[in-house]
Amino acid sequence: MSRQQRAKIDAMVRRPRPEGGEAEAPASVEELRAGFRVLMAEMLVPAGLTTRATTLGDRPALLVEPPGTPRTGTILYFHGGAFVVGSPETAMSLTGNLVTRTGVRSYSLDYRLAPEHPFPAAIDDCLSAYRALLDSGEDPTTIVFAGDSAGGGLAVTTCLAARDADLPLPAAIVTFSAGLDATRTGESMETKADVDPYFTREALEYTGAMYRAGQDPHHPLLSPAVSADLTGLPPLLLQAGTYEVLLDDSTRLATRARDAGVDVILDITADVPHVFQSFAGVLDEADEALDRAAFFIGQRIRGGGGVTRTSEG
Repeated sequence: MSRQQRAKIDAMVRRPRPEGGEAEAPASVEELRAGFRVLMAEMLVPAGLTTRATTLGDRPALLVEPPGTPRTGTILYFHGGAFVVGSPETAMSLTGNLVTRTGVRSYSLDYRLAPEHPFPAAIDDCLSAYRALLDSGEDPTTIVFAGDSAGGGLAVTTCLAARDADLPLPAAIVTFSAGLDATRTGESMETKADVDPYFTREALEYTGAMYRAGQDPHHPLLSPAVSADLTGLPPLLLQAGTYEVLLDDSTRLATRARDAGVDVILDITADVPHVFQSFAGVLDEADEALDRAAFFIGQRIRGGGGVTRTSEG
């Protein structure tokens, strides 16, 4: 990345903002949600997209379509936000860029959030959305699960839930800085603590406790990076940056998935923060990572193509 890009991104992500667990009085859920909306509204969204509010399963969803005729396939996207904040709208920089680059439509799901709806409500909603796609006649070989942060975790755990429900599995899973370990036992929780601009252990425990609601953090659907049987998962692309305490969530899942016989690509970018792909159009590494994700999706969706570059990318 250029020095100018790096300085701009670093200044943006290190601005003071509500962050549960870092202040004397942790931010309220309402403050966290408002702050996240403000942060994500600054991200660039590609032009020319068509969006439409719809429903998928029992939940609202945002259908995002590329300019022109979409290619074969569907990206079922799960937004980030520590299971407590976020929405399809806050994830538009990510879904929009994936849709633009692949030419494939996306359904971005508005799953229920904690603390009002703790574990496993989000997974139930995501699985219900996948069932709805299958029931509508969608071919699972043309569906890819994707998500960032907590949503990346949901992409994995929803697939595990689908497998255990004897549903046909999607063609692939793509994650950006996935949250995959509620036990917080990865070495990066300590080794990256001084460089992560977003998270502290205390902040993650604050929101994590809302989602777990007293459940054992070792539950396979809370900590798939350390506890789940990953046998039978579809091909995985796990992207992360070296400036994040959640880095080892992805590295450990990749190791365990490989040992379980799963095709996996671990894609680590140096000196970038959590979900750096959100900075597409501002940060070269974000655009390059999204291009790699789009190429992977195009390879895995039957009848799909490769990457489509645009002026925004």
